[in-house]
Amino acid sequence: MTEAQKGSRHLRQGRHSQTGQIYLLTTCTHNRQKLFTLKPIARLVINSLHWLEQQGRMGLLAAVVMPDHLHFVAQLHTGTLNQLMQSLKGYTGREINQLLGKNGPIWQRQYHDHALRTDEDLNQVILYCLQNPQRAGLVDDFHYYPHWYCRYEV
Repeated sequence: MTEAQKGSRHLRQGRHSQTGQIYLLTTCTHNRQKLFTLKPIARLVINSLHWLEQQGRMGLLAAVVMPDHLHFVAQLHTGTLNQLMQSLKGYTGREINQLLGKNGPIWQRQYHDHALRTDEDLNQVILYCLQNPQRAGLVDDFHYYPHWYCRYEV
């Protein structure tokens, strides 16, 4: 057996996408820039997630746009996670650059995905996602944070 190689590139070599699977996905801005403190940019990201859902690519269950990263819970409907994330990051990257009047990367190349196991509680994963602003000390209650979405009443 060989020693595991370090680095995010090596972690993703075995990534497997499965349609119908629910994932918690996280991705960060390039150099952890706090771009999403601007309301129009945060709304663009949420609206882009809804557009991907309307296109049948995924079922969006919950999302929170933090100042420098995005968490969302979604069920993959078509394609792969890589294709989904490339669509999201490609479109939002171009639009954000246009809004800011600049060029260059908006997102880090990699992302983190966690496939929910059958014994995991979906409600707990959604709450974990949504309570991120609270844990970060941005608000006392995530309901007061402006950049979140949940399909279900929470």
